[in-house]
Amino acid sequence: MASSLIPLLAMVLVQFGYAGMNITSKLAIESGMHPLVLVAYRQIFATLCLVPFAFLLERNKIPRLTMRIGYQILLSSLTGVTGNQILYFVGLKHSTATIACALSNLLPAFTFVLAVLCRHEYLRIKTKAGIAKVLGTILSVGGAVLLSFYHGKTLGLGESSIHWRYADKMERESSSGGGTNFLFGPIAVIASALVWAVWFIVQADMSKSFPFPYTSSLYMCFLASIQCVAIALCVEHKVSAWSLLSPIRLTSTIYAGTISTGLAYVLISWTIERKGPLYVAVFSPLLLVIIAIVSWALLHEQLYVGTAIGSLLIVLGLYFVLWGKTKEKNITKECIQETVTEGNKCSEKDKMNDIELQPYDPSNSNGDCDAGTQWKGGSIK
Repeated sequence: MASSLIPLLAMVLVQFGYAGMNITSKLAIESGMHPLVLVAYRQIFATLCLVPFAFLLERNKIPRLTMRIGYQILLSSLTGVTGNQILYFVGLKHSTATIACALSNLLPAFTFVLAVLCRHEYLRIKTKAGIAKVLGTILSVGGAVLLSFYHGKTLGLGESSIHWRYADKMERESSSGGGTNFLFGPIAVIASALVWAVWFIVQADMSKSFPFPYTSSLYMCFLASIQCVAIALCVEHKVSAWSLLSPIRLTSTIYAGTISTGLAYVLISWTIERKGPLYVAVFSPLLLVIIAIVSWALLHEQLYVGTAIGSLLIVLGLYFVLWGKTKEKNITKECIQETVTEGNKCSEKDKMNDIELQPYDPSNSNGDCDAGTQWKGGSIK
């Protein structure tokens, strides 16, 4: 029970962490911070955060790095961090937040297809477990799209008593630019989800050859910080653009680096090692549900009928996928137990056959009538 509950709680915690990052990052960007600068600082703080954990917990366990492991870490930094985050923020800049959130929830579908192609998951469409996984993935993605694009009537929940007035102030002070491109923006977000799905597959392979989540995340974030800083400097090279004197900029970068990258990547790597890439990816639509509730509580946003229906579909889809994964795991255990049992039976039969076919030898106990008797002249004496 605990082995199934801990990964579930870890993934829910990751989505709560991402929800907080979305809100703080939005406020930092509205204060004038360039998204690519935010991404670069995020990797720097994540690297600094992971150094003590990797040193204290895994320094005596790490094997020698091979060329294959080094290649996997480099590929992880390019896909899971640099490519994913830069493409998403560029897509967000050239589209709307609604479109970006909706299209990013293609992640479970992309991950499911790649996992089946790479044999990390098996379709098994003729089994109940396989049908549940496919249906759950469709429901999660469909619920996320419905939540994003369909509003309907507002739910009469009134206003939250913990409304965050600082967010209103930042929104009034922010300037709305006209950098929207409804072709390039969505394509960039879709590419971000695809690259993120590729990282899940790469991480599933790396967790087998290098099962050290703190150290692998540290190496990955260190390489990504070099890549992101180089890209951000090409776009924004003014010193003032890199300033962290603003409290919201400093808060958002530290939060994004420590919680949404350092802690999140360790938990994701740990869960992928135990549950596989699809298990992790299917939790991503839950982020929309959390953001909808937090936005109502803190940012004075309304909750709609579409939000409630979409949230219900997402939760239902999560249940189906988790049920399918659990069913699959139980079937695998039963098959292993049956195999072991059959093997033991065959082993016992072989032993019995050996005893039955063993030739008579008066020198051993097989032909003795008594331990103290001896054969002499054809009579017992």
